[in-house]
Amino acid sequence: MTSSSGEWRKRTQSAPLFEKGLETKRPSHWEEAWIQTPLSLRERVGVRVKNKDYRMNYAYFPGCSLESTAKEFHNSTTLVASALGIELAEIPDWNCCGATSAHNLDHELSISLPARNLGIAERMGMDVIAPCAACYNRMRSAEVELKVNRALRDDINSKLEKKFTGAITVKSALEVFTQPEVLAAVSEHIRKPLTGLKPACYYGCLLVRPPKVMGFDDAEDPKSLDEAMKTVGAEPIDWYFKIECCGASFGISKSEIVAKLVGDIISNAKAHGANCIVTACPLCMTNLEMRQAAASKLRGEDLSMPIFFFTELLGLALEAPGIKKCFASHLIDVNPALDLIGKEPVADGAAV
Repeated sequence: MTSSSGEWRKRTQSAPLFEKGLETKRPSHWEEAWIQTPLSLRERVGVRVKNKDYRMNYAYFPGCSLESTAKEFHNSTTLVASALGIELAEIPDWNCCGATSAHNLDHELSISLPARNLGIAERMGMDVIAPCAACYNRMRSAEVELKVNRALRDDINSKLEKKFTGAITVKSALEVFTQPEVLAAVSEHIRKPLTGLKPACYYGCLLVRPPKVMGFDDAEDPKSLDEAMKTVGAEPIDWYFKIECCGASFGISKSEIVAKLVGDIISNAKAHGANCIVTACPLCMTNLEMRQAAASKLRGEDLSMPIFFFTELLGLALEAPGIKKCFASHLIDVNPALDLIGKEPVADGAAV
């Protein structure tokens, strides 16, 4: 696989699977082949561009959160990917990316930890998808630095069995699922529009910043999550706190700070007409759910509000099999939001 944008452009223009003007900004290294799937699956849903099916393969980096506190993000991500014909191959023997402590303690360590995962993924021949915002930030930051700092790359590679040469890139789940061809597939195969849902799209502080490193959405006024929600029939609100910090890991050491920040976020979302919040960050999800009671007490107002991972709402609209099981891990009742879109409740008056 080549990493040259010029060679990529020549290759895509001559390949029968691509049509002029469909090249990505960052060359993708997923396999270029017709999807060889049973007709029943193609009739269900598939990634399509101008009536053609494409196979998308990614090296999947779940990270620590998606195997513990954010299992519903893992489950909904894999369910939606499966429904859309996107193949996720988990990186074998992956290690923690180092978030959030490594980059505060040792710069070389903060690059070395993601570099090992990148080296394994490169051997797999696939771009990386990292759903967790913190994992994505650390993996993408390491990728960018290793590509421009050859001395550091050579030093770190000398300690790794599988080297990272810069032949692949890292994408967030939000970036992958909001590619034009993927959103087109979602739109074509919606089974239950999320009409009546008015989500506040909450990006948080890590997903799109720093812009020179992340580079897939506007750092001050991102739109990708809003576009995903519009695609499935929801009506995302316009509000002021979409990129504000929730307090992150201060939720453990300085919970009173997080309670204030969460209160500010939810209060502003409610004031602008939101009936739920949707995010793509496990730590944001945890803080927004866990600190609602403390935030309500601090502000003297009812700040109860359902919080969703964006992949859960994509899965609801597609009616991906098993998607409602994701709500079993929620701390805040999601039924008020499900009632608005005519979905059967997941439990009697509370999340299970």
